[in-house]
Amino acid sequence: MDTTELAWVANSARIIRGLIGKRPVVLVGLMGSGKSTIGRKLAQVLDVDFYDSDAEIEAAAHMSVKDLFAKYGEPEFRALEQRVMLRLMNDGPRVISTGGGAFMNADIRAAVQERGIAIWLDAELNVLMERVGRRETRPLLQNDDPEGTMRALMDKRYPVYAEAPIRVVSRNEKKDVMAAEVVEALRNWLEQDAETRLASAATVS
Repeated sequence: MDTTELAWVANSARIIRGLIGKRPVVLVGLMGSGKSTIGRKLAQVLDVDFYDSDAEIEAAAHMSVKDLFAKYGEPEFRALEQRVMLRLMNDGPRVISTGGGAFMNADIRAAVQERGIAIWLDAELNVLMERVGRRETRPLLQNDDPEGTMRALMDKRYPVYAEAPIRVVSRNEKKDVMAAEVVEALRNWLEQDAETRLASAATVS
């Protein structure tokens, strides 16, 4: 980014911090959508703490997500994920990257919608497969047809991710560029939300 773009991002970050209050910014999307990478950069830009929910789960369980799935199964992992996510939603402002299935949990989704701001990082299949193919730590893809599994996850989860009020298309761009696009989308939403609240308050009074 050039100097003008950097200055715009910095100014937008100040505006966001003024509007966001104590609400966490929660990144949702499938594995490989860039939630952790973009989330860390977004937190740096906004000058707030960053939390990776999978890392928090691993710290609580003293084992990796992969080992959790192998030893206890997905239901136990999801139960722990819910406890961790509800704890993370109790404070802010902060940026939280979630596991791909977290937003599918109705209780987590309700907490995010009530107390935070969800941003869906929407990625195409080829982008997701290129990224997750570099790692062997994705329990749901440890089968003979990982691409078919990913397609099925997209069909099931994308309609739910679409409940997030903000959507940003995640693609193979530098993390600074993607973070700037998230900043722009978040600022636009916050300013529109503030205007709506003011108009509503004026109508009531």
